[in-house]
Amino acid sequence: MFQYIEEARQGDRQAFEQIVRHFTPMANAVAYEKLHDYQLAEDAVQEAFTEAFLHLNKLQAVEAFPGWFKAIVARQCYRILRRKQHPALPYDEAVQATESSFSVADIIEKKEAQRLVLESIAALTSNMRIAVQLYYFQGYSLQEIADFLGTSVSVLKKRLFDARRKLKGALPVADVLSVFNQLYEGGKGVLHIVNGDVVGDKLRQGIVKGDVLVWREVYSHGPVFLEPTEKDNRVVRAQYLEQTMGIPQMEFIQGSESQEKILADFHKYEEVVLWFEHDLFDQTMLCYLLHWFSKQRKGSTKLSLLCIGEYPGIELFRGLGQLSVKQMETLSGTWKLIGDKELEVGQALWEAYVSPNPESLQQCLTTDTSALPFAHDAFEAHLSRFPSTYNGLGIVEQTTLEMILTGINAPYELFAKVGDKLHILGMGDLQFWHILRKMAEQPYPLLQVDGSEEFPGYKESSMQLKDCELVLTELGKSVMSGKEDWAEKKGIDEWYGGVHLQGVDPRWRWNLSSQTIQ
Repeated sequence: MFQYIEEARQGDRQAFEQIVRHFTPMANAVAYEKLHDYQLAEDAVQEAFTEAFLHLNKLQAVEAFPGWFKAIVARQCYRILRRKQHPALPYDEAVQATESSFSVADIIEKKEAQRLVLESIAALTSNMRIAVQLYYFQGYSLQEIADFLGTSVSVLKKRLFDARRKLKGALPVADVLSVFNQLYEGGKGVLHIVNGDVVGDKLRQGIVKGDVLVWREVYSHGPVFLEPTEKDNRVVRAQYLEQTMGIPQMEFIQGSESQEKILADFHKYEEVVLWFEHDLFDQTMLCYLLHWFSKQRKGSTKLSLLCIGEYPGIELFRGLGQLSVKQMETLSGTWKLIGDKELEVGQALWEAYVSPNPESLQQCLTTDTSALPFAHDAFEAHLSRFPSTYNGLGIVEQTTLEMILTGINAPYELFAKVGDKLHILGMGDLQFWHILRKMAEQPYPLLQVDGSEEFPGYKESSMQLKDCELVLTELGKSVMSGKEDWAEKKGIDEWYGGVHLQGVDPRWRWNLSSQTIQ
């Protein structure tokens, strides 16, 4: 949004139209709070936008626009109040039931709920009313409201908490948030896209309003393509995931098509919020979605991003799934708007990641990727998974052998320790079992597996590994010390993003000294 403000300062009318579209509902809520008349509120906001456009050159910093514009709205309201007094239109009479598909009973029930909610809101303090209007009915994030009202996010959270507590005592319903969701601007809402079922289930416990879509993919494993939705590409990927993880091909294909159908309907939402973390698993997912959105006409739908790599009090942050419902509540509304820069960086990284030439990604990482602050380290870690020039092992295989040598021989404990050390990869258990399986298979195994015939696959219990022990073979010790090259001895047939390495002389290697692909 700040980019649009800067362009509008230079006289770009189309950029100012974006500003009008974004700030109108917020300004209307503030104006109505002062005038208690919808028509007058709209008049005040229209005059405020006109005044703002004419005096944008006086704005010293684009970051100050929300508070500056709010002051203009307030000034226009006071001018109207001085000119003429008008009878107020009761708020509850202005709310219309717009869902024509409802039955008569549904409409009556909804109108009664609206009446009760709006009467209860009217009894709140002015600060609480505005916070409730902007957050629950207009769908603005906490940060956007804070910028506009000139207060802090923590203060807004306290106002919303106090408002919910008061409303719970006034409304004959068990779940106040469910009432807000039903009344949210005539059925419009927010689509939250998250990285896993654990996070999705927690969000559905009243943390956020709107719909939750769990994006089920593992772009950090197996072949990926610029356009994964194309039939041939999907078949190749489905076959690979079944072979290496045990995920049934039809389940993967049907699941992918189902989530893509929901994504394609994003226009019906006022806002789409992406919830992701710092690791490679999430950053590949994020960049794919940003690449996809960069090709779409977004209309009036806002795109927002919540992406974190740490949380207060958690020493080793592995992901959002670690957080309790209460901890996740503190994140609600703290997302930031996605602008052109985020879309451009996401698009560039996805295109480089799926390229059959890893130097494309390496080159991309030399450019400014700061719009996505965790992307650089995550994708650099991806390159370290390539077979090294030292001994033909990638970072996961090398770390695994080192851990076993220290006496960590149980597979699940090994997965936990390797996962902690390489948490930047966000590696799942099925990915790790695939790597162990390859390291233990004939010919030229690096590992010997005692106590189990097979590593678990998709939806299979890991309990079969409880009595299993891993030990290094003599070749494993020799390779780990750099005396032999495993890739040259055994050959390789593996995918790294869009790169398919095959044979005993891999085209691309990771140089440990220069930390580059060569």
